[in-house]
Amino acid sequence: MQALHIDGNSLTLRDLREAVYERRPALLAPDARPRVEKARAVVDELVANNQAAYAITTGVGKLSDVRIAPEEIRELQVNLIRSHCVGVGEPLSEAETRALMLLRANSLAKGYSGVRPVVIDTLCELLNRGLHPVIPSQGSVGARAAFEGKRMASAEAMKKAQITPLRLEAKEAISLINGTQAMLAVGTLAVSAALILVDSADVIGALSLDALHGTDAAFDERIHKARPHPGQVRTAENLRRMLQGSQIREAHRACTRVQDAYSLRCMPQVHGAVRDALAHCREVFEIEMNSAVDNPLVFTDNGAVISGGNFHGEPLAFALDFLAIALAALAGISERRLERLVNPALNEGLPPFLAAEAGLNSGFMMAQVTAAALVSENKVLAHPASVDSITTSGNKEDYVSMGMTSAIKLKKVVQNTTNVLAIEAMAAAQALDFLAPLKTSPRGQKAHSAVRKVSPSVEKDRVLAEDFARVAEVLAAGKLVEALN
Repeated sequence: MQALHIDGNSLTLRDLREAVYERRPALLAPDARPRVEKARAVVDELVANNQAAYAITTGVGKLSDVRIAPEEIRELQVNLIRSHCVGVGEPLSEAETRALMLLRANSLAKGYSGVRPVVIDTLCELLNRGLHPVIPSQGSVGARAAFEGKRMASAEAMKKAQITPLRLEAKEAISLINGTQAMLAVGTLAVSAALILVDSADVIGALSLDALHGTDAAFDERIHKARPHPGQVRTAENLRRMLQGSQIREAHRACTRVQDAYSLRCMPQVHGAVRDALAHCREVFEIEMNSAVDNPLVFTDNGAVISGGNFHGEPLAFALDFLAIALAALAGISERRLERLVNPALNEGLPPFLAAEAGLNSGFMMAQVTAAALVSENKVLAHPASVDSITTSGNKEDYVSMGMTSAIKLKKVVQNTTNVLAIEAMAAAQALDFLAPLKTSPRGQKAHSAVRKVSPSVEKDRVLAEDFARVAEVLAAGKLVEALN
């Protein structure tokens, strides 16, 4: 693939996904290198003149009043890295680690951090050669690395990858460890996954509605023009397209039922609200992707080095919590449609629990229990972490965002929501099988086929866990969304 030239200003979500998942190589953009060098010159001059500047010639946090002698500045860099190696918990995934590294390199490339270009070059080289630090998810840095699928000491990994280790100079340690890239890495990958989930929910919801003999009247364009939230309008359009040409719908045009339950009729309003929440979160993340989040920042127009708070994670923490809340709703309404598909009191004459020979077979009875459990777990995980704070660093850092907690919770919500939608997709496909020879719409048949390629019809009780996993994988890869094309 053509190399991604990072400049601190133009990184997109698509660029990030290509670098993370497709191993698109990353390089410091030629026009960014002079900016980085110019900012570095400011730091070098400050050190040469022994001027006071946070984390350059002083300690950090509560120790920012302690001056560091010029001959101790290199030792400070090593000590800062070592002192921050206090993470615990499961490591971030390889994808999240790659995203974090790219985001950090891109932020440094803006030219406000005062690091040498070789620092950015080395981060890019680590990415390009597939050498990834092992980063505990409850913490910020790691001292081990993974290379060619094996964990080893970082020094050994860099030697095997033929990457020259850096000897950090003034300001560079704080620039590598200070910022929002960890929570941003998780958030950007989560919002990418969520954009696929919400499109998939429209497709799956249309299959469920058709199988339940629902009406498409509630998706009439005139209704949504009267309340023109962009997400609502988009979902209504998707549902109209998904149901167009359905033999099942045409067979029930004369049905006297005036309206369907909320989980069917209000998909534009609920899925649409999720869409709008995702759009907001994406905007926040894309701004942050191209922001300087270091401290202090170096301004080359007048040589100023100013300490501030761009490292604070509050904008991201709010968005991460909002995204978890939105996805919890997407899973919640999906489970309610699933309940209608399996419940003999609600499923419009379909076999109880979608089971052939119900009684001898339980069909999707327990599948709905699994979905209900995941939805209930999401309700706990959707409680915002960003409303909390805890004082650290001798009361210097006295109001924090808890954004990494928001990010870690969000990962589980994405996983749970994917599984709930996968279970609904399987149930909807099963319900449509019972309605043969009537067929759903051509687009619906395409989605049905995508499910059936990895999960055959359930003719008698079998272990469904592997089916759930396969359908979830298909869903996460965007295969069901192709039905909208």
